[in-house]
Amino acid sequence: MKRIIFSLLGLFSFTLTAQEIDSEINTSAEEIEEQVIEWRRDFHQHPELSNRETETAKKIAAHLQSLGIETTTGIAKTGVVGILKGDNEGKTVALRADIDALPVTERNDLPFKSEVRTEFLGSETGVMHACGHDTHIAIMMGVAEVLSKNKDKINGTVKFIFQPAEEGPPPGEKGGASLMIKEGVLKNPDVDAIFGLHINSETPVGTIRYKPEGTMAAVERFVINVKGKQTHGSAPWSGTDPILISAKIIDGLQTIISRESKLVDAAAVITVGKITSGVRFNIIPETAEMIGTIRTLDPDMKKMILKRMNEMVPAIAEAYGGEATVEIQNNTAITYNDPELTSKMLPTLQAVAGEENVVLAKATTGGEDFSFFQEEVPGFYYFLGGKPLDSTEPAPHHTPDFYIDESGMLLGVKTMSQLAIDYLNQ
Repeated sequence: MKRIIFSLLGLFSFTLTAQEIDSEINTSAEEIEEQVIEWRRDFHQHPELSNRETETAKKIAAHLQSLGIETTTGIAKTGVVGILKGDNEGKTVALRADIDALPVTERNDLPFKSEVRTEFLGSETGVMHACGHDTHIAIMMGVAEVLSKNKDKINGTVKFIFQPAEEGPPPGEKGGASLMIKEGVLKNPDVDAIFGLHINSETPVGTIRYKPEGTMAAVERFVINVKGKQTHGSAPWSGTDPILISAKIIDGLQTIISRESKLVDAAAVITVGKITSGVRFNIIPETAEMIGTIRTLDPDMKKMILKRMNEMVPAIAEAYGGEATVEIQNNTAITYNDPELTSKMLPTLQAVAGEENVVLAKATTGGEDFSFFQEEVPGFYYFLGGKPLDSTEPAPHHTPDFYIDESGMLLGVKTMSQLAIDYLNQ
């Protein structure tokens, strides 16, 4: 640590504490950069879907065990947890990495391109790390190696959480962060704080983005079922059209956002992503189904939107002579960065990345089940730059062309390692 004393007009003075980079941690990270890249390429070439990450988990566990880290497998089906005790007593900090891939067919021309094929929800598809979870695994394996070589600097315990099914478990299954919590991942020893990161294809390499409080949205999945009365398409007056009712419901839902949500406080989104109805051009069907998502960044706004949807959907259907039900399922909570923890750890990020490279960002309407950990213990989640250096328009996450520049991963290893050390040593 170094202390800087400021004096204002000779009236009083105050002290700011600036974090310094641990040179041994920094050197240890740089020495294994090539190995981290090699791990990432292996995971990228051999991706596995949510709750099916068996080979991925084996590789993670083998690495942790080789470092002498106490390792437990099979948590929340395929999760892996490692416990590293420092040379001195203290608190427990958890570091989390998600490990699952997506049902996406890769289009990138890479020597380690994924060629994996599988069946997902009845359709054949490729499997791809199209969101960067392969980099998260490799980064965290690197952090485990760095910290295991520097146990003398650790005042307490580091718990490594390699989490399956962040993208959501298959229908009918449980998984992800919520199941890990239910199975006691934050206990024995009890976790005092948790850190996580997400690489980002649109953030320049070397840059970190963060935001106190709500940084990613709560995500709900909804299903609306509309019932009308089937009739011939030439005589709509003799039936009740569920497709027309669906259109009116969609229009009504958007007024909740545009006319009832105080958007100057926080963003909110209601999106209908799928509509299913009918079998033939000249038949007005009996039923229609709509499936969509709700994204909110404010707890009170979330309550209002859910309440209004439950009121509005059946009322609109009744107004047009039909019936409708709405079922809402919670997928993730708001990814909420504890303000006090964020403030305490910000100097660490600035010291490692350079103050000019740590950027205060706006919230996003993407979702992240790291939020469930943050509901239990104070947490801090930030974004790591991985924008391809040769691209001006990088492909978005969850797409076949998604690509990450591997030179961005070293900063991930350095920041996560230093965050753990600094938190435990405060």
